[in-house]
Amino acid sequence: MSGRTRLTLASWAATLMAAGALLPLVKPATWIFTAAFVLAMVSGVGTLTRRVPLARPLTLLAQTVAALLALTLFFAREQAFLWLFPGPEAVTHAVELFGAGAEDVGRYAIPAPDTEGIRLMLVGGVVAIGLLVDALAVTFRKAAPAGLPLLALYSVAAGLSGGGAGWLWFLLAASGYLLLLLSEGRDRLSQWGRVFGGAQRSGRPGSSVAGGPAVAPARTGRRIGAVAMGVALVVPFALPGFSGGLFGSGGEGTGGAGKGGTISAVNPLVSLQNNLRQPEDREVLRYRTNARDTSGLYLRLVALDQFDGTSWKSSVRPIEDVPEQLPWPEGLSQSVKTTEITSNIVASEAYEQKWLPMPYPAGRVDIGGRWRYEPAGRMLVGDDKQTTKGARYQVSSLDVQPTAGQLSAAGPAPEKLRREYTKIPATLPADVRTTALDVTRGARNDYERAVRLQDWFARDGGFRYDVDVDSGTGVQAISRFLKDKEGFCVHFSFSMAAMARSLGIPARVAVGFMPGTTQTDGSVSVGIRDAHAWPELYFEGAGWTRFEPTPTRGSTPSWTRETTPTGTATGPAQPQQSASAQPSVAPSASESCTPQMRRLGDCGPDAAVAGASSDGSGPDVTTVLLWSLAALIVLVLPLLPLFWRTRARAGRLGSGGVRGPAETAARTLAVWQEINDTAWDHGVEPDDSLTPRKSAERIVLLGELRGESADAVHRVARAVEEVLYAPRPQPVAGLAEDAGRVRAGFHAGADRRTRLRALLAPRSAVRLRWAASARWAATTSWWSERRHTVTTRLHRTPRDAN
Repeated sequence: MSGRTRLTLASWAATLMAAGALLPLVKPATWIFTAAFVLAMVSGVGTLTRRVPLARPLTLLAQTVAALLALTLFFAREQAFLWLFPGPEAVTHAVELFGAGAEDVGRYAIPAPDTEGIRLMLVGGVVAIGLLVDALAVTFRKAAPAGLPLLALYSVAAGLSGGGAGWLWFLLAASGYLLLLLSEGRDRLSQWGRVFGGAQRSGRPGSSVAGGPAVAPARTGRRIGAVAMGVALVVPFALPGFSGGLFGSGGEGTGGAGKGGTISAVNPLVSLQNNLRQPEDREVLRYRTNARDTSGLYLRLVALDQFDGTSWKSSVRPIEDVPEQLPWPEGLSQSVKTTEITSNIVASEAYEQKWLPMPYPAGRVDIGGRWRYEPAGRMLVGDDKQTTKGARYQVSSLDVQPTAGQLSAAGPAPEKLRREYTKIPATLPADVRTTALDVTRGARNDYERAVRLQDWFARDGGFRYDVDVDSGTGVQAISRFLKDKEGFCVHFSFSMAAMARSLGIPARVAVGFMPGTTQTDGSVSVGIRDAHAWPELYFEGAGWTRFEPTPTRGSTPSWTRETTPTGTATGPAQPQQSASAQPSVAPSASESCTPQMRRLGDCGPDAAVAGASSDGSGPDVTTVLLWSLAALIVLVLPLLPLFWRTRARAGRLGSGGVRGPAETAARTLAVWQEINDTAWDHGVEPDDSLTPRKSAERIVLLGELRGESADAVHRVARAVEEVLYAPRPQPVAGLAEDAGRVRAGFHAGADRRTRLRALLAPRSAVRLRWAASARWAATTSWWSERRHTVTTRLHRTPRDAN
């Protein structure tokens, strides 16, 4: 096996060993076989092109094309020409798939399901890293820098897994890099000849080449690598204060069974606007409850407690197994009136969601499957592809009914909670806080401020509910909403929560469903258009308390109304006029449903919560243009030597009209340089130490030129000698035509590979780099002289003044 082949295999293995750190992030991890196959194809193409041999940029281009064709075959063959060649439809599909993968990454807990989008991101990323490693280590013979992309690959896996991808994966990745270095070292040592060969050499005792096995340098390298790796693994554990050294503590993991782990969720309100626009209200849940009044029985999915100025989202928090009895709600006092209610809930087969809809605050949840509990938000999230599809479960929850007096007398929130839930971004426009102060002017406590904010949005501020308003979650969207005064529940809940925080009231946003519509059989049906968002504000003694600032939606909490209702039932929440009395459990397609939404399940009732924003119109035009520009750059960049060579040839052989003696001499020398570069492009390197006549003989001999092409070389050489040595050189006609005959002669005598190399990767293009280096040297020299002159003047000024 040749050294280059061994190095290629080492690069392939090192990339896959580093990619092993990504395996725990997705289940099942069958994507690694696809990545290994595509990477093997890329390595094979690289091996073949290097044996041709092609220029290094052409080798890299061929590998890139092979990778794109292979990825097209696996992920976009139905949109490609002959299943292999990508076109506009394939590019659009790839962009959609990549966007869907980005959404899935933020949506699912670790380990995430092996969706098509996540698979594309993983396979494409590993292939890109492998291509870079192969180019550095094999094509350019620089194995040491190839460790940087390998480190990047491992770092991404470690970051996604919460800071530690496990010591086994680090050991595997480090071993792959060490294998790559050893393969390159062996290849370099083999080039020294028999001094480091396999046989022992005899010599004088003490001689540096005497007696010792030839494999000693390689063995020494392996020993050094093993010791270094051992130090990296063992020493951090012996140092105090590092909590387990390089790989972190063995505390909370991610995903899987058992306690520990984290869950990260992005803004789940992405499809809410589209759901509210649905012409049909399709059922997502149906439940029965012993609650006397269901108007306040909101089914809560997730709490958004982090506002970074761009969006509201859930924090990354620890998760654990679902306890048999959930802890008592944070901040809820025993003096506040509570009633325990029980609800039996059935989810539609068409409703798939990672978060479990439950009344808040739940005290006990009886459900089968793989569910995890997040204590801070009191939420249940599915693990290992667990969703709400067809789920049947029972929830015991508390109907908390604080009085206005209890909320008014609430003491300050705990400092830790207040500090976390009153954070606002520095970019929050000043008019948000100013408006909040104006609306709450004269209020005596946080409760009165909260009620005034709610009433201002829902009744007194002149706001209008409209689902056709463009959604937005950032600070500018809030400021625009306060000015235009029209929007839907996202705007109202986000704005009230942000304004409450600006007043020092702990606040977050809850996402879920309104109570639904009572049916004739006593059950309650929750439809897709019952999806809703509302703010929750914290009051010591009552805990997290619901408010309803959205006009015409939901029900106003009793503790915020001027007159407290009696103990009799108040009836269910009023449905929208377009809601069906008997919504169908079976989903139906909507005209506004795009292929991407249909694939993600966002067309039906399961779309109340999703992961990232989409306008339902396919890939963004800007994204497509950027991808097209990137593809154009990838295709044009390797052709730059061809373009430069064509332009240089046209400039040297151009006519230029009537010329004087100086121009005639310059033209003759330019034609001679063109002939020398043509010979160089076909493998005859120039020799500047020879006279023009000797150079002509050498070009004819090594280039195997015959007939007119050989005569043309000698004619131009004689013209050059006359220009260089004659007192009054005479112009010679037909020099440009002679250069064309020489080029035709080289082209006719060369094989196909040589002709292709001379066309696409001309050796003479190195003059472009030489010219750039000369300009850089001249610039640095000028700058040094300039700086020296200024410094000298500054030193002379004091003496001249004296």
